[in-house]
Amino acid sequence: MKRQFFFRIVYEDSRVVGVDKASGLSVGGDRWDDSRERLDRLLAGALRAPAGDAPGEDAAGESPEGKARLFTVHRIDRDASGLVVFAKDRETHRALSLAFEGRELQKRYIAVVHGRPGWKETVCDLPLVPDGNKRHLTIVDRYRGKRSLTRFRLLGGAGNYSVVEARPETGRTHQIRVHLADLGHPIVCDPFYGSGKPVFLSSFKPGWRGNPLDERPLLQRLALHAMELTLPQGIPARQDAEDSLTLRAPLHRDMAALIRQMEKQAGAGEFIRAEGV
Repeated sequence: MKRQFFFRIVYEDSRVVGVDKASGLSVGGDRWDDSRERLDRLLAGALRAPAGDAPGEDAAGESPEGKARLFTVHRIDRDASGLVVFAKDRETHRALSLAFEGRELQKRYIAVVHGRPGWKETVCDLPLVPDGNKRHLTIVDRYRGKRSLTRFRLLGGAGNYSVVEARPETGRTHQIRVHLADLGHPIVCDPFYGSGKPVFLSSFKPGWRGNPLDERPLLQRLALHAMELTLPQGIPARQDAEDSLTLRAPLHRDMAALIRQMEKQAGAGEFIRAEGV
């Protein structure tokens, strides 16, 4: 039986761990359902280091056995895949948290969306706020919402689908998903802000002649991947580093296969070959 992929470590030093996680895996505790598998606990088990929010932690951030703790620096959506960074001590956790708050880190995502945007590049700065309903959604609210900004670049398209690069400068919950939906291009397979329906080759390949009853979807999970994260120079976690550190997680097999098929149908020259795509 094929082993289920949960995560892989893409970078580790004495203070930082960079992890590429699977879609469907929560980064940390779910306030509504703590029974789900969690990346922080799985990673802590793999590194034999208790997670930072585990009971029994003392003021120094050490376990009773003296093992270093793991501290969650930031999160990405449970249904998204890609890069997440953890700190191994309180000082690094604080430095990285402040870097995220101060927008000193550069983040790069890849998404497959519905529709064909009329822009090559655009910026969405619609303010966002949690809706507070039972679905725990985020909504645009120009009066109560917090400042939110995402830069988008169109990489290519086929049929009624497109591939876009997203660079969020703020870190609101579901920010990329909401901004794209409000622009009229929700992410494919998004059950909250889109149709949630899977993507089939027959939906964008002209003249497809297969049996619709036998066709398997190319993708049936949220088409959003955190591909790249750049840590700035000078934070305590990397005080001996001369340059910034860029961590990368290649597209997972399902998204990569979908984009390859889209590029094949679009033809040569219709896609921008962004690094890692």
